[in-house]
Amino acid sequence: MSAGLVGILLAAGASTRFRADKLLHPLPAGLPIAVASLRNLRAALPRVIAVVRPGTARLEQLLRADGAEIAVCERAADGMGASLGQGIRAAPDADAWIIALADMPFIRPQTIRLVAERLAAGAALAAPRWRGERGHPVGFAARFRGELAALEGDEGARALLRAHGAALELIDCDDPGVVRDVDTLADLGDR
Repeated sequence: MSAGLVGILLAAGASTRFRADKLLHPLPAGLPIAVASLRNLRAALPRVIAVVRPGTARLEQLLRADGAEIAVCERAADGMGASLGQGIRAAPDADAWIIALADMPFIRPQTIRLVAERLAAGAALAAPRWRGERGHPVGFAARFRGELAALEGDEGARALLRAHGAALELIDCDDPGVVRDVDTLADLGDR
């Protein structure tokens, strides 16, 4: 039986540039960054798995309370590739995955729905594009299961996207949130 389309929220980073627990840091409205990212993903997808690093009980609690399944990546320190692979292995029977980053809380749910619709229509790879720049989240069809599950290191899926670039369908959108991540406190300022 197929699990359909599954969202994977990558929330296992170490926040080294932020110099604090970035994912728990509140946005101006008070919602933690990771929870805002999750809510946007959950507004578009019925099932979301949040991949976290070990020892993040508070983050796990908040994400679980907002509807995410939790997958702990014991090898999170190895980089984003390890976390992404963990997320795929947590939902191996999916038809497709939409990979979102927990430090990108400004992506609109309707943009995520556009990526989901493109995957449902048969795209192998799909991502939003704002003003010519590819953004997040990125959708992957089931045919990439093996390559995604085997990812390691800190590059995430970049090599896979380069290798299969001809299959990537870019969706022009008016959502600047697709290219706006939070790496430092300054990134939370108004734009």
